[in-house]
Amino acid sequence: MYTLAGRVGVVTGGGGGIGREIARRLAGEGMAMAVLDRDGAAARRVAAELGGLAVSADVTAADEVAAAVDAILARYGKIEVLVNNAGICWTGPALDMPPETLRTMLKVNVEGVFLVSRAILPHMIARRSGSVINLASWAGKTGNAYFAGYSASKFAVIGLTQALAREMAPHGIRVNAICPGIVVDTAMRAALEAQQRQYGLPQTAEREKLIPLGRVSVPDDIARVAAFLASDEAAYMTGEAINLSGGLLMD
Repeated sequence: MYTLAGRVGVVTGGGGGIGREIARRLAGEGMAMAVLDRDGAAARRVAAELGGLAVSADVTAADEVAAAVDAILARYGKIEVLVNNAGICWTGPALDMPPETLRTMLKVNVEGVFLVSRAILPHMIARRSGSVINLASWAGKTGNAYFAGYSASKFAVIGLTQALAREMAPHGIRVNAICPGIVVDTAMRAALEAQQRQYGLPQTAEREKLIPLGRVSVPDDIARVAAFLASDEAAYMTGEAINLSGGLLMD
């Protein structure tokens, strides 16, 4: 059995959805948690529940990220696990996607992962240990129709994960990604459902029929894998992009 007791972790986008569930899972296994979210009130609610620290920051603003990292280090003195979860999505025909929407997705989903990692990795390097877990997507391994911008951003997250894994390995730091399939019970899913209705695209209930395991996933499915990757049980894993799609994508 592994333990996360005594370790310190940071979850971006931790104020709700998948990020909140990951923070809950890690805290439940003994980790001290910093909940980072641009919605400060949401971060404070989750942090209060977990007895952790709330930090408000936009992952695309380097100065805000740096201030948040300073606050975490002032409180805990170290950061051993980083979960880059913050992300956004837009769905619809590629030719209907406004260029600004694409730029925003790339900025949050890719640049946000880079900026937070860049702020925290030097502290992990100094300790010669750490685990970085990036939330990618099955859409980052196969280009999905009506998800052109999102797929592009998540392909980039997987590439960034692999590149950082190679660079950080000599420092004792592991970098992996989780690639969820269709996840319900999140604000992102609710927004996607509305967009899909607007364009007459298949709804979640219809898409669920394509999943070999017969159900969509919930945030706790992702949280369980994140806890494993944060632990020493995954000590020999780096550069991986783990499918978590119920068999929707197999590679």
